[in-house]
Amino acid sequence: MTPRSTTVMTPLPSREGSVREVFLAFLKLGLTAFGGPIAHLGYFRAEFVHRRRWLDEAAYADLVALCQFLPGPASSQVGFSLGVMRGKGLAGGLAAWAAFTLPSALLLVAFAYGADAIGGPVGSGIVHGLKLVAVAVVAQAVWGMGRTLAPDATRAAIAFAALALTTVLAGSTGQVAGIGLGAVAGLAVCRRASGAAGGHLGIPVSRRAGAVALLLFGLFLAVPPFLARSLSSQGLALFDAFYRSGALVFGGGHVMLPLLRTALVETGWIGPDAFLAGYGAAQAVPGPLFTFAAYLGAALGPQPNGLPGAAIALVAVFLPGLLLVYGALPFWDAVRERPLAQAAMRGANAAVVGILAAALYDPLWTGAVLGPRDFAVAAGAFLLLTIRAAPPWIVVVFTAVAGASLAVVGG
Repeated sequence: MTPRSTTVMTPLPSREGSVREVFLAFLKLGLTAFGGPIAHLGYFRAEFVHRRRWLDEAAYADLVALCQFLPGPASSQVGFSLGVMRGKGLAGGLAAWAAFTLPSALLLVAFAYGADAIGGPVGSGIVHGLKLVAVAVVAQAVWGMGRTLAPDATRAAIAFAALALTTVLAGSTGQVAGIGLGAVAGLAVCRRASGAAGGHLGIPVSRRAGAVALLLFGLFLAVPPFLARSLSSQGLALFDAFYRSGALVFGGGHVMLPLLRTALVETGWIGPDAFLAGYGAAQAVPGPLFTFAAYLGAALGPQPNGLPGAAIALVAVFLPGLLLVYGALPFWDAVRERPLAQAAMRGANAAVVGILAAALYDPLWTGAVLGPRDFAVAAGAFLLLTIRAAPPWIVVVFTAVAGASLAVVGG
């Protein structure tokens, strides 16, 4: 008698949990997830798809596709959406965001308070080393994003055009124009790439709730500038600067760098050295790079600064991305199947590479690489990141020590 074959059934993922469970799961990642947004997506996949089985591979792929389609911090948007799914609604999403974000934000606020205490040649060398690590990190981002988002001659040409446009039109005007023209070019010449995968997310967000979130996104983008001017409110102006920067970011936190520099450094709210030093320090902490905003809000010259400024900046820079993803969830399945939408995003993503390359030169390279020794340190950091795949915090320590050593030896 032939034994009857048996099939081991894999249990379906459990999609409901508690807000406390969500908070603790994301707090673990907020304390340990180094490496930037791509690494964060890998951590999420290992923790929530394979280990905890909150959702399956197809649902996770759908979620990542949505968050890469939208402006904002993709890894934080994925985490927020996972919290919405698991925590039965908005409270779960906010718990996931807070647990993943606050550890690095608090560390960067502490750095802002302690940065002024660093003095002498060693202190200035450490600050300069942090500026050099920013050069290496953004160079790595340009290299990696170029290979992914501009892999062919057509999209490379879009990236170059965006670089040129951003160089000619300084500030956020050139950056927004570059992304817009990239999307138009994508509609014209990027329709042949493969489409999105099928599947449904099944996240409990109604179309009415989604529409309200999208409406709030638009109101926060349009109203605060007028109120800030009419009321002469520095707090509203601060909120608007960070909200607008967060709303215009395609491609990750590195792209936020030129937007925030335009909004803060060129207005005199913070000095260029303090700006780049904080950006370098942001590479050494876990969690999302957008928490750089907490450092900036604390370190600004005009009030509100300190803890109030950090809180305003942190909420404002994340809020547009979270509103967009919450608003898009109930509509995503219908939109993502359309070839025109996919083509436009291919062009916009290629333009992001050019915008980031322009920011790599100015302000990063021109503000940090002042001679052959600086170039050697920045190149060593870049090789550690790309060839050796060293964790970013190790590279930060390397550049800080190298900067301090060069300052002591050479003055």
